[in-house]
Amino acid sequence: MQSQQQQSVSVLGATGSIGLSTLDVLARHPQRYSVFALTARERIEQLAEQCRRFAPEFAVVADEEGAARLRRMLADSELPTEVLWGVEGLCRVASDPRVDTVMAAIVGAAGLRPTLAAVEAGKRVLLANKEALVMAGPVFMRALAASDAVMLPIDSEHNAIFQCLPQPCGGLTAAGVEKILLTGSGGPFRRHPLDSLHHVTPDEACAHPNWSMGRKISVDSATMMNKGLEFIEACLLFDAEPAQIEVVVHPQSIVHSMVQYRDGSLLAQMGNPDMRTPIAHALAFPERIDSGVAALDLIAQGRLDFEAPDPGRFPCLRLAREAMATGGSLPTVLNAANEVAVEAFLEGRLSFTAIPEVIERVMGSMPAVELTGLEAVENADSRARALAAEMLESA
Repeated sequence: MQSQQQQSVSVLGATGSIGLSTLDVLARHPQRYSVFALTARERIEQLAEQCRRFAPEFAVVADEEGAARLRRMLADSELPTEVLWGVEGLCRVASDPRVDTVMAAIVGAAGLRPTLAAVEAGKRVLLANKEALVMAGPVFMRALAASDAVMLPIDSEHNAIFQCLPQPCGGLTAAGVEKILLTGSGGPFRRHPLDSLHHVTPDEACAHPNWSMGRKISVDSATMMNKGLEFIEACLLFDAEPAQIEVVVHPQSIVHSMVQYRDGSLLAQMGNPDMRTPIAHALAFPERIDSGVAALDLIAQGRLDFEAPDPGRFPCLRLAREAMATGGSLPTVLNAANEVAVEAFLEGRLSFTAIPEVIERVMGSMPAVELTGLEAVENADSRARALAAEMLESA
């Protein structure tokens, strides 16, 4: 049984919100899990503190300068931690033979290569980096099918769908599934007057009403591009046709997603909005362990609301559906253009309502091509980023 031996875990993106939640769960079960590697992009001091607490074999940062800083910080700690840097370092700690489980929580396209390395090495991959799957869907799924890896979804919505499906599933039709209902809160601007959205600030967009997340993901939630990316991810993870997935706005974020069966049953996974629940579920699956999250009190909650998303308010949902319907490289282009546009918004160079406008213009300027391999993915990604940057410069 899995619980009879300690599992070695690499946490990619250890200083982000998912990484912090993962380390919280791991710390609750020291006999069951050990930390093999921790990685971070910019928060070197925070990573140093994590290294002092968890004493990993490796720590990985973005560049050589950051690695030198981290080594100086750890010089007097007498830790066994070896400091690496760059994509090669990330791939090494994701694929090391001593690693059992990899938490893939690096935000954006930067997480693609190390997540693929973990898949190809046959690891238990806890997928929190939805962008890696969105931008390289066919390539990613082929690699998964050719390996011994086990991939478990960490996004609360996909983890909820997974929990509501029989295991093993054997396909949605064979399981009697008619529809997947993918829930989303609607973000902080669900009720804002449409004519006021042009003027919202990054801080306002990042003030999510229910979840504590990084700034990029928070903006994606405000535009509902996060739900668009999750829609594409759900099609890939559960081999679902786009018509089988319906997006539902659920402002309380208590029902994390639902699965509708042909006999009329509707199964929902519910819980307080805390990412430690899906993380603990995926770490221990098929067992259950303490996550540190309080049980849901339905009486105190009082009510649950559901509504259809407003297409005029959330054009990013339409763009994601169009990208998935076309396929090929268009989801890659969608994701790349979104990352560039969101970064520009966070830096004050682009208005909130212009984010989907930039994405749509880039998608319309790049015909979809077949993704034959990782090189094709990265070419489409870099071309879309360059085009989006060019559009921002000329705006």
